[in-house]
Amino acid sequence: MKKRIVLTIVGLIVLVAGIAGIKALQIGRMVAQGKDFAPPPERVNAFEATREHWETLIPSVGSLDAVQGVTVTAELSGKVVKIAFEPGGKVKTGDLLIKQDTASEEARLRAAEAALNLARINFQRARGLLARKAISESDYDNADAQYKSAAAEVDGIRVLIEKKTIRAPFSGRLGIRLVNMGELLREGDPVVSLQALDPVFVDFLLPQQEIARVKPGMTVRVTSNALPGLTLDGTITAINPEVESATRNVRIQATITNPEERLRPGMFVNVDVVMPEPKPVVVIPETAVLYAPYGDSVFVVETAESDADDKTHMTLRQQFVRLGDKKGDFAAVSSGLREGDLVVSTGVFKLRNGQAVVIDNTLSPVFERSPTPENR
Repeated sequence: MKKRIVLTIVGLIVLVAGIAGIKALQIGRMVAQGKDFAPPPERVNAFEATREHWETLIPSVGSLDAVQGVTVTAELSGKVVKIAFEPGGKVKTGDLLIKQDTASEEARLRAAEAALNLARINFQRARGLLARKAISESDYDNADAQYKSAAAEVDGIRVLIEKKTIRAPFSGRLGIRLVNMGELLREGDPVVSLQALDPVFVDFLLPQQEIARVKPGMTVRVTSNALPGLTLDGTITAINPEVESATRNVRIQATITNPEERLRPGMFVNVDVVMPEPKPVVVIPETAVLYAPYGDSVFVVETAESDADDKTHMTLRQQFVRLGDKKGDFAAVSSGLREGDLVVSTGVFKLRNGQAVVIDNTLSPVFERSPTPENR
């Protein structure tokens, strides 16, 4: 009985050992196959880095200001008896805007003109009498002084009437009317805003290190999110002689033509100062860049021979780059890449250094300098 039990136990041990040996052999074969397994190459889109000449821009932000702009105000107190303009309309220099009550001044003017006429007659008579030695020179001087005093009185009243007849000081576009008929205006009360809108000024700031590169007469390019698709060119007309000590920026003013008056004073705009000579740059699609906190990189496609089969294969090399300006779908590479290098243009986030690839540009997207997406 005991012998049978011992034989059974020995048989079980042999069976378990045999099964374990078989499994170990199978696992060893699987590990060996895993080591020899090579994943199939990844299909990628590739783009050859090209050299182009891009214009150099110095970006900034600015605000618009009228070349001439003022809020027309009343110079003297008086009641409004006539409004001669339409709100929002255009006027020319000297056009009548409003007229205040001048009835008392006009009455005084008629009396002063009568006194002036009498003083003129007396003066002319005194001049004839002095020539005949019929009066003294003091009488002549008195007549002369009275005549000049009467003339000054007339001029003074006419000035008062003119000040109560408010006219446009320059050509431009009017704003909202701020007065009403019959309203009693006090000295300094606003009447209407008047702005000359063509051309307009754009004021912007640049850091002090850019002063040496910027000169009057250089071209600036202005865009605004309030007017999508509209780009206007202007010219730098003035540069402040001093640098702001708080920010170390210099204030610059450019003049922009505005024939359609779409730009208005006070608007926020984006400003690009265009350098006179374009610079050569190496260009790649922006989607080829793998952005990371420690540095931006691209995957360069290289050709190498495999030790296993002595055949030529394409592999990836991760290359860190420094980027410059961007234009549309493209980015300029300042360093790290050369003209003619072949880079992966899409899907770089799923790639790794040394990975085998196959180039297939069948579904490669179209990269444009000035893309216009349909759903922008």
